[in-house]
Amino acid sequence: VQLQASGGGLVQAGGSLRLSCAASGRRFSINFMRWYRQAPGKQRELVAAITSGGSTNYADSVKGRFTISRDSAKNTVYLQMNSLKPEDTAVYYCNAGGFTTIFQNLWGQGTQVTVSS
Repeated sequence: VQLQASGGGLVQAGGSLRLSCAASGRRFSINFMRWYRQAPGKQRELVAAITSGGSTNYADSVKGRFTISRDSAKNTVYLQMNSLKPEDTAVYYCNAGGFTTIFQNLWGQGTQVTVSS
């Protein structure tokens, strides 16, 4: 099973981007999907998470601006990012935990988000 992230780019402050992360490969029963980000010189931080039941949680810094959602049929998670700020600039990583025959904790490749002031 692999995770493929897409949707990053360069946007002006106040703009929007939508990130996508799709799980492909073997049948994968997802328990949770998360988005993390890592800015230069900083530790990776959890941005948003969604469970198989649809429960969500967000970092305080993105509440009210970012929305995580999922399409279970496509094994895909989205991160809609609105009102972007320069401090949102980072490499964004998707993470998923779930089962094939065993539990797997998977990471996608990062996607760069750059917000200009």
